[in-house]
Amino acid sequence: MSDAVNNERVNKANYYLDIAQTVLERSTCLRRKYGAIIVKNDTIVSTGYNGAPRGRVNCSDLGYCLRDKLCIPRGERYEMCRSIHAEANAIIAAPRSEMLDSVLYLAGIDAKTGEIIENSCSCQMCKRMVINAGIAKVIVRNTKTEYTVYDVRDWIMNDDSLSGKFGY
Repeated sequence: MSDAVNNERVNKANYYLDIAQTVLERSTCLRRKYGAIIVKNDTIVSTGYNGAPRGRVNCSDLGYCLRDKLCIPRGERYEMCRSIHAEANAIIAAPRSEMLDSVLYLAGIDAKTGEIIENSCSCQMCKRMVINAGIAKVIVRNTKTEYTVYDVRDWIMNDDSLSGKFGY
């Protein structure tokens, strides 16, 4: 006789965050792996993970991360990074009409430990892309079952770029 099966369904946000976490397995970053999916009307519109632009050498192929080598802290000097962020790759892959009023789900793990990155959020450039894409909400995984919901209207109304506080 087999063990009892847990019939409790995962909630919808964690269902999509689980998919985003699977997408991050394609990431080529040696620092942090992120996966993003855009969902509209319960349909996945696109997916994206962080990695170098098509045709360029990935950090995983180089065997080092320049930002790590230079001891650049998280959230700083993104111009030194070879990768395109997961959110940006998901947005690039989707038509704007399919992103209007959609939800972007984002999951990230530390590439060295495999631990979920808690209290993460989109960087300033990705926030701008999310706003222009017409995405309504961003849901970011904090733990296997907990997440933060960001209303993109708040990003529009509370423009961090005017205050100099970038909140990475």
